[in-house]
Amino acid sequence: MFSIGLSSYSMLNAIEAGMNILDVMDFAKEIGAENFELVPFGYTLYDDAKGEFDERLISAIVEKSEKIGLPLSNYAVLGDLLKPDPDARKREIERLEKHIDVAAKLGLKRMRHDVSSFRRPLETNTPLDFEREFPMMVETCQALADYAAQYGITTTVENHGFFVNGADRVIRLYDAVDRPNFGLLLDIGNFICVEDDCCVAAQKVMKYVKMIHMKDFYIRRTDALPDLGGLFRCDSGCWFSSNSGRYMLRGSILGQGDLDIKSIIKTIKDSGYDGPATVEFEGMEAPEAGSEMGVKAAKFFAAAV
Repeated sequence: MFSIGLSSYSMLNAIEAGMNILDVMDFAKEIGAENFELVPFGYTLYDDAKGEFDERLISAIVEKSEKIGLPLSNYAVLGDLLKPDPDARKREIERLEKHIDVAAKLGLKRMRHDVSSFRRPLETNTPLDFEREFPMMVETCQALADYAAQYGITTTVENHGFFVNGADRVIRLYDAVDRPNFGLLLDIGNFICVEDDCCVAAQKVMKYVKMIHMKDFYIRRTDALPDLGGLFRCDSGCWFSSNSGRYMLRGSILGQGDLDIKSIIKTIKDSGYDGPATVEFEGMEAPEAGSEMGVKAAKFFAAAV
């Protein structure tokens, strides 16, 4: 049975309002989280601008994890490995290597990095663009997996954004990278961002999955919500457009949106996956309430299927 935890990203609004990451870990334990993912929004473990690790906070997080019995499951950072300038791309690889160092200092065995900028313009998200830039994706992902191997860390790429998303694209990337310590972070909701059926896509990718994000969305036809939302904001309850513009999406509490969460969790269980999963709440409700109800819902469905 896979463990169900909480991502610190779920509590972003609370963190930005003044809650520190150690208090978030206490909260996660209180609501029944069985693992905890670190996503450094609202706090910093490696300062990209200064080139400095926050050794004190890293140590405090490790100590807190041990003290309250809340295992750390993953460290996830943004990235853009498709910079056209080779020197800029090299610097991005080196920056992400520092974040792999953070994962090692935390004692983690998983670390997610993005491949493409989340804010990549839609007009460059075509299948032809994907084919043209595919060799660059493979080369850079291989470089980071090879760097992480010294620590025994598995690097993962998430079905995230609008470019490196969709079951067929991420499976192709996994197959081409061909590293034993490289896999997929399955976000069960993000496939709908590129109009993939989330239930079908989850079935396709499960054998490549090393980590899971559990989220839910409200899904509406765009013509039913005119002049609402935009492309890129997906947090704090904002509506945003799917890749084709056909749908408007908004984060919901897990189990209260329009995705078939029960069927997706059954697919996860039937696959034999026994790694960690974390609730990733992106709704407009208070993060404490959304996170707690999401963890409870995930456990309910996992027990029911």
